[in-house]
Amino acid sequence: MGAFAGGRLPPDDVVVTALRAGDETMFAALLDTWSRGMLRVARSYVSTDPSAEEVLQDTWLAVIDGIDGFEGRSSIKTWVYRILVNTAKKRGMRESRTLPWSAFEADGAPFPDGVSFPDGGRWGEPGAAWPSPEGAALAAEVRALTAEALGRLPPRQRVVITMRDVEGYSSDEVCEILEISAANQRVLLHRARTAVRGWLADYYGSVKQAEQ
Repeated sequence: MGAFAGGRLPPDDVVVTALRAGDETMFAALLDTWSRGMLRVARSYVSTDPSAEEVLQDTWLAVIDGIDGFEGRSSIKTWVYRILVNTAKKRGMRESRTLPWSAFEADGAPFPDGVSFPDGGRWGEPGAAWPSPEGAALAAEVRALTAEALGRLPPRQRVVITMRDVEGYSSDEVCEILEISAANQRVLLHRARTAVRGWLADYYGSVKQAEQ
C-alpha cells in the first residue's frame, strides 16, 4: 500500500474522518487493502467473476455515498463488508431468477495463491495418502481443485469458509458481518470443511489408485 507505515491502516476514527473529507489517498488505501478479499466474498454469492467485480464497484460507491451516515456501532471494515454482502446477495438473487443453478457451480470461486488450512487442519486430516504439494505445478493443481470444491458448495457455506479459511476472519467477525448466530456459523463452516475435505480426498484417492 505504501501510504501508511507498515502498510497498516490507521484507527477507524481517522479513516472515517478522512473518507468524509474526500481524502483520495485514504480511499485508495482501503481499495488496495480490502478489495481482493471483498472480491472473493462477493464471488461466493454471484455466478461469474465479472458479476463479482460489479458488486465490488457498487459497494465502494455505496460506501462513498453512505459514509456520512456511519454511526460507529461496528468497525468500519465490518460496515463495508455488510454493504458488500447485502449487495452481493441482491445480485445473486436476481441471477438465480434468470440462470439455472448449474451456472453457479460451473466456475468455482477464486482462491488465492496461498492455500491455507488453518485451525490445526480442521478442513480434515489428509493423512499419508495425500501427496505433498511439491513444485509449482502441483501447487497450482491443489489451488484449482480447491477452487472447484468451493464452487460446489451452497452459497452460505461458501461465504463462511471463504471468510474464515481464505480471509482469516474470526468466528465473531463472520457472525457480525453476516448477522448469523455463532452456532449457525459453526454448522456452516463444519459442513463446508467436511465437503471440501471429502472431495479432495476422493480425488487424491482416485489418483493414487490410478498410479498403482
